[in-house]
Amino acid sequence: MPLNACLEELAAQAAAARRSAYAPYSHFSVGAAALDEDGSVFLGSNVENASYGLTVCAERVAILKAVTTPGRSRRTTVTALAVSATPPVWPCGACRQVLAEFAGAGCLVILADAAGNVLETATLSQLLPHAFGASALATGEQH
Repeated sequence: MPLNACLEELAAQAAAARRSAYAPYSHFSVGAAALDEDGSVFLGSNVENASYGLTVCAERVAILKAVTTPGRSRRTTVTALAVSATPPVWPCGACRQVLAEFAGAGCLVILADAAGNVLETATLSQLLPHAFGASALATGEQH
């Protein structure tokens, strides 16, 4: 499948996932579709909580589904992530950090509208240029 068609399909799947969001407080529904290295797609939608800090973003739901699906490697690598919302928004800082754990710096992040139209793309390294990762833990001195 040509790259543009793949991006459009992923954006459409994120828009479809958005319809499953649980957002009774903010009414801000977000859908995400994470594509992994073997071509599998994992969908997520945001789930709010009356205590807003306990809300889980759609992006993290999709990525964590990819990581925790039985029979899959714990090092599943997300190669692309589409996010659909109105108004369109990029993943938050926490979602970017989760991507840094489970995607390479070249992971393509696709910004889509609620209809699933691709608006913009950026790599994870553009969105989070100095990501914190496991390598920082390995070099720290033990006390």
